[in-house]
Amino acid sequence: MDQHNTGWPDTGGRVAGAPDNGGFEETVRAMRLILEPGQVTELRALGVSTSDYKRPHTVSGYFDDAEALAREAEQLTPYANGVYFIPNVVNPALLARAENRVRPVGQEPLTSDKDIVARRWLLVDIDAKRPSGISSTNSEHDAAITKARQIREVLAGKGWPQPILADSGNGAHLMYRIDLPVDDEGLVKRILEGLSLQFDDEHSHVDTTVHNPARIWKLYGTLSRKGDDVQDRPHRMARILEAPDA
Repeated sequence: MDQHNTGWPDTGGRVAGAPDNGGFEETVRAMRLILEPGQVTELRALGVSTSDYKRPHTVSGYFDDAEALAREAEQLTPYANGVYFIPNVVNPALLARAENRVRPVGQEPLTSDKDIVARRWLLVDIDAKRPSGISSTNSEHDAAITKARQIREVLAGKGWPQPILADSGNGAHLMYRIDLPVDDEGLVKRILEGLSLQFDDEHSHVDTTVHNPARIWKLYGTLSRKGDDVQDRPHRMARILEAPDA
């Protein structure tokens, strides 16, 4: 995306307001950990608003280059409500929609379930219970991460492998490596519903809606910007906390 058309300042590759604690490096590390070499993913930013395009809009592009994706994400994060990617395997033909670049989208198609060729990740999103449209407090945020660790421990006791544990900015993520067809006959959905039934409480809950193959997922190394950045409900950078060696 052309900086001069979006209102992004020319800051030599780093935008004022972007994370100063390794956002670019964190994104590159995450993409190389999560995606297979050459795998295509969609980068999607929601609620983007810049000086030249103030009306909130969606920005999207397709990438098989982790560093190119991280550069665009770093530029977008100060201007978007959230920046996301698709962990499952996207049809590589979609790279031709916007190759290793992003652009505002209106009527252009985004990735749908029929554009996914394989499931590689079981996504578990533990969200802090709070009013919609605002960030979590530190205590709510910490409770969600504690709950993720609890789920990980219980599932490990049942023979599950170690997942990626991540901070989503407002809650926690667990990412389990799987190898399933796109049509999994509802298996992932049933797993999430089972986890929700077992682990939901008054402080946090397991999101049961993230079972579809083309689910977008918070991009690590970018900010979660729900509501205003206030002292007791700050904006935080999503990041991977722990990952298995294999």
